[in-house]
Amino acid sequence: MTTDGTRRVTLATVASALGVSRATVSNAYNHPERLSAQLRTRILATARDLGYAGPDPLAATLARGRVAALGVVIGEPVSFAFSDPAAALFMEGVAEVCEREGLALVMVPGRRSAAARVALVDGVVCYCDFPDDRTFGVIRERGLPFVIVDGPRFDGAGHVGIDDEAGAYAAARHLLDLGHTRLGIVPMPMLGDGWEGAPSAPRQAGVQYHATRRRLAGYRRAVEEAGLPWEDTAIEERAPYGRDAGRRATSALLAGRPRPTALLAMSDELAAGALDALAAAELSVPGDVSVVGFDDVPAAATGRPPLTTVRQPHREKGRRAAEMVLRPSLPVEPVVLGSDLVVRGSTGPCRRGR
Repeated sequence: MTTDGTRRVTLATVASALGVSRATVSNAYNHPERLSAQLRTRILATARDLGYAGPDPLAATLARGRVAALGVVIGEPVSFAFSDPAAALFMEGVAEVCEREGLALVMVPGRRSAAARVALVDGVVCYCDFPDDRTFGVIRERGLPFVIVDGPRFDGAGHVGIDDEAGAYAAARHLLDLGHTRLGIVPMPMLGDGWEGAPSAPRQAGVQYHATRRRLAGYRRAVEEAGLPWEDTAIEERAPYGRDAGRRATSALLAGRPRPTALLAMSDELAAGALDALAAAELSVPGDVSVVGFDDVPAAATGRPPLTTVRQPHREKGRRAAEMVLRPSLPVEPVVLGSDLVVRGSTGPCRRGR
């Protein structure tokens, strides 16, 4: 009975009205290929007349023991997955697997452990550079298979990423080989505290975010191998992450003396902001300042000038992570995808005397 005293219409009600089995009515919703088009049309019409909305999806989920949905935990606000070019490419890769497997895609804010607790999913892809311990705790409590992408490795979880340090090293080595000795770095955030400025040595040593830490290490290794003091490398951190942070960090770097002749941006979004700042300062690229990004998003190749950057396979990351979390019974080694430096027009030889 419903709260107003009327009898609740169920699948059995529809079956009784038509003189067919409950399985036949169920097939009309879940396996239409098992019925003739005429019979299915009659069942749906009767159900509609009786006020039956169809099988309860939650009850069906419990009966199957799975919900046919894949969760993606985003370390940033969910809108980041649509606004950031690299994140959007990653989500395309995840979505391709979901479409192929007939799965729903559920996006969960990374810093909302309550959302992770109630999300109905069969497994979770954590697209998180610095995963939230509470959210991870909830995923573990629920016994869900999960894969970390771009963040640190965790026991019991799959992992997909690249060698961030090697990619950053190649970017810095490229500029050093072009004769640049005054480098500036436009980093991603080092800690989740919203701080801005030139990071001290202790702040650099205590970097919280995995990709930031590894890319900084790659830059530093190249600089020190070239015999240059790391302390002479200018770094300006700005928050929150994004193109505007790149613009403001670059403006601060340009105000320093001596001015850097080349910039290493930890993402193409930050590099785009750097190019904005250089244009505003009426400095030519690469004539006055060379710029290297990281990601190789589509806009990198069409910029003015086209951006030299470290290419990484964002879609492939998404595909591999989704496939891994859907096969939790298979022993899977961490996946380290390749990256390579793509040299374009934003870098050139250092002009002596600049």
